[in-house]
Amino acid sequence: MEFFEVIERRRSVRRFKPDPVEDEKLEAILKAVQLAPSAGNLQAYEVVIVRDPGRKAELAKAAWGQSFIAEAPVVLAFIANPERNSFRYGVRGERLYSVQDATIACAHAHLAATALGLGSVWIGAFDDAAVSRVLNVKPPLRPVALLPIGYPAESPPARPRRPIRDIVHEEQL
Repeated sequence: MEFFEVIERRRSVRRFKPDPVEDEKLEAILKAVQLAPSAGNLQAYEVVIVRDPGRKAELAKAAWGQSFIAEAPVVLAFIANPERNSFRYGVRGERLYSVQDATIACAHAHLAATALGLGSVWIGAFDDAAVSRVLNVKPPLRPVALLPIGYPAESPPARPRRPIRDIVHEEQL
């Protein structure tokens, strides 16, 4: 799929077929994650692959009942790792860059899934402490996003976007 076509086709898919995601496709998504840009190329994030039905159900509960998380064949959890860049960037690296790194990695996974004919949805609405318990994430690591991935069982329409002229500003806001 051509790059801009991938961007235009990307949707937030919340209904998944039970078909498993092939290992080759998951590896391709993880390669896209690995290639994501990061502050100082320090890749201040970790990714947890979740396939276990019980653990996915716990994540759905931790995400305030978003049950479709449990229905996806695989969920990628993106975890900020502030210690990976704090030595170089200090507090800003800990608080901001590690979160940015994890979100850029998640965005790459989201687009890669689309390019491979899979559906996914970015989940940021969850109880951090509950997700941390489910995934055994210890401070200072912090969960940033969950990305359920699978074959789509729905085709959501494109949603309206703000006009570019309302988003983009020349020189100053």
